[in-house]
Amino acid sequence: MTPAGGAAPILARRTRPSAVLTRSFYDRPTERVARELLGTTLECTTADGVTRGRIVETEAYTGPDDPACHAAAGRTARNVHLFGPPGIAYVYFIYGMYWCVNAVTRERGHGSAVLIRAVSPVDGLDLMHERRPRAKRERDLTNGPGKLCLAMGIVGAMNGCSLRSGPVIVRAGAPVPDDDVEISPRIGITRAVEQPLRFYVRDDPFVSPTPRHFRRTGYAAAHTETIG
Repeated sequence: MTPAGGAAPILARRTRPSAVLTRSFYDRPTERVARELLGTTLECTTADGVTRGRIVETEAYTGPDDPACHAAAGRTARNVHLFGPPGIAYVYFIYGMYWCVNAVTRERGHGSAVLIRAVSPVDGLDLMHERRPRAKRERDLTNGPGKLCLAMGIVGAMNGCSLRSGPVIVRAGAPVPDDDVEISPRIGITRAVEQPLRFYVRDDPFVSPTPRHFRRTGYAAAHTETIG
């Protein structure tokens, strides 16, 4: 109803969350999943609220034959969820300080996953700031795997949870064109350092800093060379 003599009230708009990615999305080659996770939405629900961010940077860890992948050490109590099934979260602790969240890929028992390295905040920005009060710039909230887990409230208790039913889930998003994607070596590892298995959205401010000496290649050009 419009108040007498007044303008029609402005109704708050609510955005309906997009569909959750299916298990079959993850049951594919890890490199392909890493590329296609760009542009999707990572969501985490905790007692404090809901946070969402658009995935803008990932790294593929391809399995027991990848020296940088935790599966190379064999199955352990720490990495058991890395071995599947596809479409679950593998959350682990690094440096005695930070959690990192991964999406498990391929068939059960293989031992591969995609590390989510950075997101661009979409919802829950105030909550992210509360959790990361030392972040001086908005881009510093989630431009790294440990940072985004702190900002979004992702913790070890979520290890092994389904990425379809939460509390951590991944939703469909706007696809990122190949021309807007770059690849580089992975960051912060000491083995298989030369492999171009890091995927990120070119020029997105929330992508973590790329070391200057890293070779960067456009995804479209690299893909053309591969199939040419």
